[in-house]
Amino acid sequence: MKRLPFLFALITMVACKPDPSFTNNDGHSHNHYNLNMPAGLPPMFIPADNPMTVEGVALGKKLFYEPRLSANNAMSCASCHQFKNYFVDSNKQFSTGVDNIAGTRNSMPLFNIGYAKKFFWDGGATDLESQVIGPIMNPIEMHETMGNVISKLQADAEYPSLFKKAFGSDIITSKMIMQAVAQFERTMISANSKYDKYKRGELSLTAQEMRGLAVYLDDTKGDCVHCHTIGSTFTDFDFRNTGLDSIPIDKGRGLITLLPSDDGKFKTPSLRNIEMTSPYMHDGRFTTLRQCIEHYNKNFKYTANLATELKVLPKNRMTEADIDDLIAFLQTLTDTEFLNKIELDKE
Repeated sequence: MKRLPFLFALITMVACKPDPSFTNNDGHSHNHYNLNMPAGLPPMFIPADNPMTVEGVALGKKLFYEPRLSANNAMSCASCHQFKNYFVDSNKQFSTGVDNIAGTRNSMPLFNIGYAKKFFWDGGATDLESQVIGPIMNPIEMHETMGNVISKLQADAEYPSLFKKAFGSDIITSKMIMQAVAQFERTMISANSKYDKYKRGELSLTAQEMRGLAVYLDDTKGDCVHCHTIGSTFTDFDFRNTGLDSIPIDKGRGLITLLPSDDGKFKTPSLRNIEMTSPYMHDGRFTTLRQCIEHYNKNFKYTANLATELKVLPKNRMTEADIDDLIAFLQTLTDTEFLNKIELDKE
């Protein structure tokens, strides 16, 4: 068993080597970027018109940390999605935009975002590429136009040649920006938590963690598994009203679909690294895991659109000991080694 970490590292190093160069649809040669999906995660869908390339990922990383994507040239994507904070905003409830206006929703983590089916808390973007420009153009976030962004990048001494390497043209377009950032975001992979190591047979969970796993799976206790599917992504990516308010203050998914039946529904987030990504819920109203679990245990409101999973569950079904055990299990989903992925950091 002692040799497994070494073997895993060796396999990782070998698999991370770029594949031979290939010619893309733009007629230029590129180096294929191998995502090297770790055990425990499924293959990731990559759009045919935006294949992963070494050049595209490098450009996307530079753009992710580029403050000139904002109107005041001081805010980047990384300002609200900080690597050292698991790509959330310093555990703040709401981020503040370039005009010093606070948002109304909590900054979502970006690890494993390549698996999502719709994006933002309300699913307002249908693919990873299109979600890139949302924060750039949002008037309370980066508050910039794509025309201005392109002009700034086009006038830069370095960017045109980087775009040419990545996409075969030094004439920068919004689509290229979207595709490059999306490529980089797909490399934000987290799957080496204590739970993952347990599933690979590398270590054992404690008695309390095992009890917490049982609570997680028990449909008369935590019943977490129906929404936060066990293993892999730890979410089904669906949208639910979890009874936060009797009458939704924020209509969430309903703002996108315009269906009253979607009012108050928000995306089910992944529970990976949940210990490290507080505060919780779309509006960051809960600062601790205990507060969040207590909501599901006894404090949810019986709203018109309440999730079916909650409608059938009695309140106060979990004891304090159950909650302690569940928290212990949720902490096994923290991937501390994720922060060692220096290729994701600016430096």
